Amino acid sequence: MNDRLDDIPDTPAAAPATDRTAPPIATPITADLLRGALDLERTEHGVLPHRLPARARAQCADGLLAMAEAQPSGVRLVFRTRATTVELDALRTKNVYQGAPPRPDGVYDLLVDGRPTGQAGSTGGNVLLVDMTTGSVETRPGPVGTVRFSGLPDRVKDIEIWLPYNEITQLVALRTDAPVEPLPDGGRKQWLHHGSSISHGSDAASPSTTWPALAGSLGGVELTNLGLSGSALLDPFTARALRDTPADLISVKIGINLVNTDLMRLRAFGPAVHGFLDTVREGHPTTPLLVVSPILCPIHEDTPGPSAPDFSNLGEGKLQFRAAGDPAERAGGKLTLNVIRGELARIVEQRAADDPNLHYLDGRELYGEADFAELPLPDQLHPDAATHRRIGERFAALAFGSGGPFAAARS
Repeated sequence: MNDRLDDIPDTPAAAPATDRTAPPIATPITADLLRGALDLERTEHGVLPHRLPARARAQCADGLLAMAEAQPSGVRLVFRTRATTVELDALRTKNVYQGAPPRPDGVYDLLVDGRPTGQAGSTGGNVLLVDMTTGSVETRPGPVGTVRFSGLPDRVKDIEIWLPYNEITQLVALRTDAPVEPLPDGGRKQWLHHGSSISHGSDAASPSTTWPALAGSLGGVELTNLGLSGSALLDPFTARALRDTPADLISVKIGINLVNTDLMRLRAFGPAVHGFLDTVREGHPTTPLLVVSPILCPIHEDTPGPSAPDFSNLGEGKLQFRAAGDPAERAGGKLTLNVIRGELARIVEQRAADDPNLHYLDGRELYGEADFAELPLPDQLHPDAATHRRIGERFAALAFGSGGPFAAARS
């Protein structure tokens, strides 16, 4: 690691000047410069942050899960430096869906001393070409790109670079025009969250403005986001990852993926929720644990899954989803969002009699009918950027606010 900066004064006038004409300083990207990742894999290009540990990844061969957990939602490079220029070489893997409107490029958010200061994008990278009609996947390799931030204040400062939530990102090299060192522990509570693509960040404006990132910032906590697109499925290996990850606060958002994958019936759902919570409690017996039911999603409120692509508006550049199930199938145990909310409320009430640190939040308090009327879900499943902000602000108020299950985190 480079020279320590502990003794450098915080005012530029009192500190020795940095030679900006010197060659850039290359700093190895190691785990102590990253937050929000549970594992770091060395690749031929550099390092790849993972949001599930290797043991969990080895227990499921699902391609969607592999993609989701390797997309670094909530993962950020953090360090302290006087540098005025920061360059990050990265190799991205971007998804392209044949026949669908192009997805926006990933964004890197720069925070300086906790304040949003800049944004940048990468170039090059790999393309994962997905044919949604056949399920075929083709990888087209591309070159490493560079993300550059310049004109930063010439003083000692804390830097955070939030990685794109929607692109697998291999970190290749970090260069600065002044030494860097790991950011010391600021003493903030650690919030561990698990959920679906909505928690992952789908259609948020940028990585630091997904609803969990916004809620964590407002709540004054350090976020580890295990929002896994299409993969919040009560998997035992995910429960074990939550169990084994240090946390002061935990939330699990359960429901939408179980409906839109049509994964299980009511008979299996209740025991699976109990088993998931039992596993989490093995590692965190008294940690505040908040169970959150689904936000409003009209197509699946009373109609079971699976969800299916709706190509009827592709001519207008819109890909939407529809519920492919039949409401009559509820009688046979098929899940809907209203069924799931009722079961989750019942299970939490039952368990809370012996677990006073277990809490329940109806997701419609984060986004409900009035919100849908004002800010409808553009594709019928995922919130847009404005809705991410609303959900983040609501969660912060309900969870971290006075009387909320996480209120002690702010004291």
